Amino acid sequence: MAGLVRRRARRQRVLRWVVVGVLSIVFLLPLFALLEFTTRGPGGKLSWDTWRLLVDWRQLSETYPVLWTGMKASFWLVLLSVALTLVLLVPTVVWVRLRLPGLRRLVEFLCLLPLTIPAIVLVVGLAPVYAWVVYFVGGSSVTLFLAYTILALPFAYRAIDTGLSAIDVRTLAEAARSLGAGWLTVMWRVVLPNIRSAVLSAAFLTVALVLGEFTIASLLSRDNLQVAINQLGKSSATISFAVSLAALVLAFVLLYLLSFVGRRRRRERSVS
Repeated sequence: MAGLVRRRARRQRVLRWVVVGVLSIVFLLPLFALLEFTTRGPGGKLSWDTWRLLVDWRQLSETYPVLWTGMKASFWLVLLSVALTLVLLVPTVVWVRLRLPGLRRLVEFLCLLPLTIPAIVLVVGLAPVYAWVVYFVGGSSVTLFLAYTILALPFAYRAIDTGLSAIDVRTLAEAARSLGAGWLTVMWRVVLPNIRSAVLSAAFLTVALVLGEFTIASLLSRDNLQVAINQLGKSSATISFAVSLAALVLAFVLLYLLSFVGRRRRRERSVS
């Protein structure tokens, strides 16, 4: 019986590695093709000129002003979208759990609603709103952070709600309040440290969404990274593919950092 169990475990381990290997090849092969294309110089020789240009920001802004404008817009969109999403969601979700548990289903429904609406439909609804935004504050691409916050709500809410479900937030808050802590202190020094990985998950998911969004920015005639990549693809495919690959690698790094933070948090809990 013990030998049968060992053979079955060995077969499952081999099968698992085979599946992981096949999926890795299927996933990494297009990325390798992108890298090979962006490093292909005259005569088919290896050349890193495209990547050197990509890290030389001054020359990049002069050579490809559209790309530079899109990168700057996406940078500010990431910062503002993450800040607004966390400021809106974290206090709201915590307060609903502590004081208004009957509204939890309603808040969940409202936060998950954008996930069920196609982006083209959202653009139709947002177009009149942004007409007023242009009238009052101008047509800057940075104003898209309002729309991106709506798009990020389902993902950020699920991450934060899952983090709060893993702790007894009511007991922690009541204990802190009984010791004389105010609500700001409870939020900043009690709740947030316990849902740090969930907040980081929400932030990274928002970053990935903002960096990859194209439809709303394109239809509202705004500039961001994906719109710039699309425009460059018509004139300079090499730099367009290089930026796309760099954005994918950045997303992988963020996901890796997220998993590292999660493992560190679980290790701290196990030690304590």
